[in-house]
Amino acid sequence: MKKTISIIAAIAMLVSLVASFGCVSASAAQGNVSLYSIEEISAKYGMESYAINVQTNDDCANQKVYVHYKYGDTWQDVEATYYTTIENGTKIWRAFLYTYELEYAIRYEADGVTIWDNNNGQNYTDVDVIGNTNVCVNTQWSYYLSNHAYIGATVKNLAYEKNVFVRYTDNNWETYTDVPMSYKETLANGTENWTVDFDTETTGEGFEYAIGYTVNGQTYWANNFGANFNSYYCVHH
Repeated sequence: MKKTISIIAAIAMLVSLVASFGCVSASAAQGNVSLYSIEEISAKYGMESYAINVQTNDDCANQKVYVHYKYGDTWQDVEATYYTTIENGTKIWRAFLYTYELEYAIRYEADGVTIWDNNNGQNYTDVDVIGNTNVCVNTQWSYYLSNHAYIGATVKNLAYEKNVFVRYTDNNWETYTDVPMSYKETLANGTENWTVDFDTETTGEGFEYAIGYTVNGQTYWANNFGANFNSYYCVHH
């Protein structure tokens, strides 16, 4: 009889633990939310506006994603909105914020559980433009002038031998051209910046592009989640 009661108590405790964590297991919690990439949208009067792309990886209900960022001497929250679901089934959320020197962390809430991604306690800054993806457009190095494009990309250093290139069109993809990018610098976090500039046949209308990154026999793309980039994403302010 005592053994039966002990088993029932153990089952009750297990159910209680599962309920307290909802659909997020303790061991997997930290992997359920993370930075994907960021884009600098504009700069004015010493302030910059950013698009923060956040990736979540679970099926919880009532999901909410916030970017907790520093504005002057205070900390504020901006809620991210669902943007798209990518090929591996994970979700991308996007938050827009306007601030001075960028410093932030990501807060994720679902089914009563709160999870933080704060870059291992260091918070994120505008140097950390790349997160889970292997390649992203670096809008800080990208701008477009009449018939000339300057484009930057940030990649993870997955191997010494690599090919980073821009695939662009100036006629709405009736044709396209691949232009190799050149290595610019390695950042303290180990990522690399690559850049290229080239002439185009248009002042901006019909111009679209994506970044390709071929390494270890595989090509990764930064293509604005399938929508591609245009001259709006390479305008210097």
